[in-house]
Amino acid sequence: MLASIPANWRSILAEALADPRMESLDDCVAVERSTYEVYPEDADVFRALRLTPFDSVRAVIIGQDPYHRPGQADGLAFSVPPGVPLPPSLRNILAEYSRDLGRPLPATGSLVPWAERGVLLLNTFLTVRRGEPVSHAKCGWPLLTGAVVQAVNDKPGPVVFLLWGARAQELARNVDEERHIVLRSGHPSPLSARRGFNGSRPFAAAN
Repeated sequence: MLASIPANWRSILAEALADPRMESLDDCVAVERSTYEVYPEDADVFRALRLTPFDSVRAVIIGQDPYHRPGQADGLAFSVPPGVPLPPSLRNILAEYSRDLGRPLPATGSLVPWAERGVLLLNTFLTVRRGEPVSHAKCGWPLLTGAVVQAVNDKPGPVVFLLWGARAQELARNVDEERHIVLRSGHPSPLSARRGFNGSRPFAAAN
């Protein structure tokens, strides 16, 4: 699985990928796939890195883990394939986007256009077992995703980090706020959107 990390990111992440614990991560996901239905498809696990090359990163949005229901996870944090009904968190994100920037609601829940414009849509955990959110938390994903965040942090900057909720804020806790722009708010899920996400205007601030 790790062999499918794009070459431009592989060179940046070389030190992290040399860590012996990476083999355990690879093995954990392989065992899970042999036993359970796991999302996203293997080819899409590193789609966020593929669509947003390292040199193109202008902003980072960090999610928790992929959607755990069939047909939703597409390898990008919060995104779903075109034609798939919007999950509640994504519905709140797009509603805030529309209000914040005064633009129409996007036609689909696919955030591929954002990724192609330099927004790295990175989940903390890049795989999940069907129907069981955070089920791959113990596979060791933050070792890799934390290295991705650190690599972006090491860019000259500025990069905008949009950190929605405690999990995202923990992964990016060491971002240098003197060189980068860090925007924190509550998570866009229905349980917490009214306690800090709605009305936070992250997109205008990022722009």
